[in-house]
Amino acid sequence: MTPASPIAALVAAAAEGDQRAWNEIVERYTPLVLAVIYRHRLRPADAADVNQTVWLRLVEQVGKLREADALPGWIATTTRNECLRMLRIQQRTQPFDPLSADEPVSPDDAVADLDEEMEAAERRQALREGFRSLSQQCQVLLTKLMADPPPSYAAVSEQLAMPVGSIGPTRIRCLDKLRKTPAVLRLVDPRPVGGGGVLGVEGRSGVGKR
Repeated sequence: MTPASPIAALVAAAAEGDQRAWNEIVERYTPLVLAVIYRHRLRPADAADVNQTVWLRLVEQVGKLREADALPGWIATTTRNECLRMLRIQQRTQPFDPLSADEPVSPDDAVADLDEEMEAAERRQALREGFRSLSQQCQVLLTKLMADPPPSYAAVSEQLAMPVGSIGPTRIRCLDKLRKTPAVLRLVDPRPVGGGGVLGVEGRSGVGKR
C-alpha cells in the first residue's frame, strides 16, 4: 500500500477479497451513492434497488478498474446510470400524474447535478485523507477549533495545555500541512486519468472530462 494513493490500496485489497477493505469502501462511498440517488428523487423501493445494484456492479468490476483512483467517479457514474435506467422503467410502466408530489427528476436535470455531487464528494474525501495524515497534535487542535460553536482560545489552551499565544500560529501551520498533503494536492492539481475517462473500466465509457 502506498500512502499517496489510499484509494488504490483499498481497491487492490478489495480485488483480493479483503473484507475489511470492502467494508471501508462501502462505508466511505455510500454517502456519494445516496447523494446521487437523492438527486434523482426515486421511490424508496427503487432507491434501495439502485443502491444494492451499484455495489453488485462494483463486486463484478473491481478487478477491471484501470485507474483505481477513479473509483469515486466510477461509483457516481454507475449510480447515475442505474438511476436513469430506473427512471426509464418508471416512464414505460406508469402513467404520468401531474398532481403527484413524487414526480421523478428528468434525466437531463439529473445529468446536470452529477458533476456537483462528484466534486463535493471528492473534496470531502481528500480532506478526510489529508486530515488522517496529520500529526496527532494537529488533528486534535483542528478538531477542537472546528467545533460548532467554536471554543475560545482560553478554553482550548486549558484543554490542550497549550499557551494561548501559540494556538493561532500552530493552527496556521497545521492548515498549511493539510494543504500540502498528497490527497489535497491531488484535488487542487489532479493527475490526468488515462484512456477510459473517469470511469476507468475496460470496455466502458466514462463521464466526459471537466
